[in-house]
This record gives sequence, structure tokens and C-alpha cells, in this order.
Amino acid sequence: MKQFILGTAGHIDHGKTALIKALTGVDTDRLKEEKARGITIELGFAALNLPGGQHLGIVDVPGHEKFIKNMVAGVTGIDIVAMVIAADEGVMPQTREHLEICTLLGVQHGVVVLTKTDLVDEEWLELAREDIKDFVHGTFLQDAPMLPVSALTGSGIPELVATLDELCGRIPERPHSDLFRLPIDRVFSMKGFGTVITGTLISGKVQVGDTVMIYPSQTTSKVRGIQFHNESVAQAHAGMRTAINFQGLDKSAVFRGQVVAGAGTLAPSFMLDVSLQYLASSKKPLKNRSRIRFHTGTSEVLGNLILLETDELMPGETAVVQIRLDTPLATVKDDRYVIRSYSPVRTIGGGRVLNPIPPKHKRFKAEIVQGLEGILAGDAEKNIAYYAGEAGYNGVSFAGLRIMTNLPEKQLQQTLQNLMSSKILIQIDKENKVYLHNSSLEQLKQDALAHLKNYHQINPLKDGMSKEELKSKFPAILTARFFNQVLNQMVKDNEIVQEENSIRLKTHTVSLGGDQTDIKNKILETYRQDGLTPPYFRELSGKLSVDASRAKDMLMLLINEGRIIKTKDDLYFHADTIAELKNRIVDFLQSHGEMTPTQFKDMTGLSRKYLIPLLEYFDSQNVTIRVGDIRRLRSR
Repeated sequence: MKQFILGTAGHIDHGKTALIKALTGVDTDRLKEEKARGITIELGFAALNLPGGQHLGIVDVPGHEKFIKNMVAGVTGIDIVAMVIAADEGVMPQTREHLEICTLLGVQHGVVVLTKTDLVDEEWLELAREDIKDFVHGTFLQDAPMLPVSALTGSGIPELVATLDELCGRIPERPHSDLFRLPIDRVFSMKGFGTVITGTLISGKVQVGDTVMIYPSQTTSKVRGIQFHNESVAQAHAGMRTAINFQGLDKSAVFRGQVVAGAGTLAPSFMLDVSLQYLASSKKPLKNRSRIRFHTGTSEVLGNLILLETDELMPGETAVVQIRLDTPLATVKDDRYVIRSYSPVRTIGGGRVLNPIPPKHKRFKAEIVQGLEGILAGDAEKNIAYYAGEAGYNGVSFAGLRIMTNLPEKQLQQTLQNLMSSKILIQIDKENKVYLHNSSLEQLKQDALAHLKNYHQINPLKDGMSKEELKSKFPAILTARFFNQVLNQMVKDNEIVQEENSIRLKTHTVSLGGDQTDIKNKILETYRQDGLTPPYFRELSGKLSVDASRAKDMLMLLINEGRIIKTKDDLYFHADTIAELKNRIVDFLQSHGEMTPTQFKDMTGLSRKYLIPLLEYFDSQNVTIRVGDIRRLRSR
């Protein structure tokens, strides 16, 4: 059985609620205040089984201008709009605003229902028809059926049902999406059930037992039960008015405007890139950084509108813009939205989301505007390449691309494979499916060369930069494995030299001035002469009357060259001294099998100050192995 959602629209007191009661027998005004005031304030819900076998969920929206935000929430996810216009009043202000909202939200199918026909004569009814034809001309309702009805007498109701049945029979089903999403329009508690939410399931499916997440708060819960028009079902799918009750979820943690989706499938963001249609009915130019009310799904969030290529937008113009929100929203590409002015409150425009998780853009950047305009063309490969290019070194993940493209999973996988085959994208993290644009890879190489050049300029006496220090200059998302692959390629391209953990430019050499050579030779000679009993280095630099910083640079250079050996506790030895001592230790152990600290002391005549650091050094170099208090020759 096909599932469709019908939403009402129209001015206050034009008979929307009465029409639904005439169609279904359900009074959708459930609040005491609604009964007392005789107007719809909150969303109401009903259902109708059509003769052709289709099921029609119905959302009744308020018509009063004060409750437009509730109306926008109700129109989300509808397939058909019933534009209700009273025959005795004709087109009114909220009739116009509701039509604008439906157009901005992408509603494509509808009927015009001319209500209260029992209050007018035939001549007046014909005048109303002509007025409405002019009103809907050029809109998606231009060729829609116009049906005169009376909820009071029942006149025209059978014809309306037949028209809806025929319309549902030819409307295509919603495009397939793997993403389960349900914008919440109502939250309440029921004894024995706990917290219950309702909404129109706009994509994907959900079943009892699924673990879901509430966005943007990212609260996790489990689906305890699902109802579809007061009947328990095992699962619900796109197009169904759905009620879900959750396991162990407090009512205070959920509210209208949030979205229920699969755990980890959406990403809340304070920014959105969107296409904007600024309504021609607006009275003045729309300026950059205008304060707005942003409506999407069932949410209303305050924010600022950032014009990317101009300082103001004239009524009737379109543009790509960035929305910066006060609180985050979890959306996907092509989600429809409406914006209303902050004060006075009026609908001024809307459009669709181009990138639900964009970076913060600078204004007047032609490449950004061109990239966003390119997304409107709908080429999946070009869009993904643009998103990846914008992401830079951070790359784009498969999970992120699901919401940035809104493609079915298999189609997304194939598109990514095509981009990798053509060398436009490189997969930098196989486990988490993260992709980097080829241009970012080339930029990474250039930046690595720039970091090395800068390092050599600051540290001319150091042979190279440690690999860990170089990697720290880039985002943590770059895995060590991928970073090593890039470095290896740069080595093959003869751009850098890698020696153990040190990296330098191919062109870098350490060249010393005359005074630097003199300092270097003095340090080396001192360690050669002092043999196994050198001073601490801090004492040596004072003894040679050399600036400590310059002396340290020379010492590090000698260590890098392998001519000075560091043990610990600020003790350094000449490499020849260490090599000679190593041979003596090996000879001793080959003859005696083991050596105690006392035997080592007798061999060298050293005090504990030198004895322990040297023993531990040879342990660390895998010459000896410590067993209790003795040393043995390590097996090779």
C-alpha cells in the first residue's frame, strides 16, 4: 500500500480543520485553547484510506500568522498540499504566504479546495474561481484541480476524495534513501509507554529494536515500539506518519525541531551552505549579516545570513549564501528550508541545502561561489571533488559524504571508486574511509618542503627535522601510514632525504663558519682527551668560554655525525672512546661469560658517576643484557 502525506494550507478560519473532519471524521483541534478560541494553534493529524488502496496521512496546520512556524513544521515532508480558500473571502494574506512557503519547500503536487460554498451564490463562486486562477498562475498549483466543497453540507467531499485518489495514483514514490530521518513535531508521555515522539518519516526506514540518535543533541536510545495511525507495527518507512516510543529516554531530553536518525549518520553543524531565493514580494533589499529565523524540518533556529558575493540582494534575486546559526542543526544535501525576517516576522525566502557541514567561508571568493553554484547542477562526481577540495588536508569521510551528497550508499561507493580510478581522490584512511583531493596531496608535499626549508633556516647546524615534528604540522586525521607514503614518494622524487627518523631537504647541507668550526673542534678534542671521565656538558661550555646555545648546537651536530655519543645525565663521550670500551667489554664477556659492576669498575677504574650510565648505555645498544646484578653478552 502506497503511503502519502497531505498537508493543509490557507488563511485562518477558511475551514481547514472542518474540511479534514468532513473527510475523516476526526477533529484535529485537540487543545482546550483551540476549542475555546475556535482556531488551530498546534498541528493536528488524521488519516484517510483512499478507494484505490493508497493511505493518506493528513497534517492540519494553523492559519493564523502568529503560528506560521507551526505551519512550516507541518508542511515538512508532505507529498500533496490542499490549499484551502474560503469562497466568501477569497485569497487572503496567509493564503499568499502559505503558497510561498509551499513553493520554497519544494511541494510539487496539490489541489485547491474552495470551502464554505454554502455561504455564497453561484455568481460569487465564479468570481472566487477567477480570482484564485489569477492567484495560482505561474505556480505549481496553476494546473491543479479546483474543487468547491462545503464541510457543513458535505457537498463536493466525494469529488475531493476521488480527486485525491487519482492524484495519489500518479504521484511517483519518494526517491530511495538509505538514511533514516524523522523530524520530530510532537513529544509527549504515555503511561506504560514512556516518552513518545511523532513525525513524518521523510526517508529510510526504522524498526523496533533499532538504536537511534536524537540530533543535534546526539542522545542515543533504542526503539521500543512503533505505531502507524494508532496501530502497532514492526517497522515504518518513508512517507508514513509515525509514532515511536523509546527505551529509557526522558521526555525533557526531546523536543520539536530535533531529528531522529541512525546513530552516527548525521552531523550537527552551526553553518550551512544554501541556495537562496529571495521572494519578489519582499519590500526591501536583503543585506549581508541580516538576522533571520531559519526553518527546516520541524525546527526554527535564529542565525545570520552571509552573502558571499554581494552586500545586498534585491527582491526576486537568487544567490548561494552561507547561514551561520545560533544553535546547530543536522541536515542533509537538498533539504528544503524557509527563512523569515527577525522583526517584523515575515517569510522572505528559502531554497535548499547545498552543503550541510561546510567550513566557514570568506566572502568574495569566486572559487567558493562557483563551487556552490556547480552543486546546483547535480553532477555527483564534481560535487564530491568540490567537497574534498574544500576540506583540504582534513579530507572527507564516507559518513560525511552520505549527508553531503544524499546519494544511496551503493551509488556513493561507485562514484568514489570512479574518482579514485581517475586519480582525483586518494583514500588516506581505509578503515574510516577518508578521502583526500589530489590537489590537497600536492599542497601537502609543497607545505612539507616549506616546513623543512623554514626549519633549516632556523636550525642551520642541525642535519634535519624529526619525522614526528614534521607530521605535527599537519592535521591529526592524516594517518602515520599515509604520511609515510607521502614522504617515501618525496624521497623517490629526489626532493627530500630520510635518514632514520630525520628528514631534510635534498639540497640541505650543514656548513660552518670559521668560529663555528673552531668551537666544534674544541668540543671534540676535549671529549677525546678526557676519555671515560668527561665533564658534564654544562661544565664544559663554561670551561671553553663558549655561549651555551651555540655550544649545544655544535654538540648536537657532532651527535648527528656520530662523533659524540650521548648516554644520560648530561654525559657525553667521544665515539672512539665508546668503541674502544665496547671491544674491551665484549672480549671480557667472551672470556668470562658474565660481568658484575665491580668487575666493570676494576676494568675501567670509573666511579659510580660514569659506571652506571655506561652500563645502561651498552644495555640499550643491545651489546649487553642485564640479568639481576650481572651483565652477559646479548645473543645476536
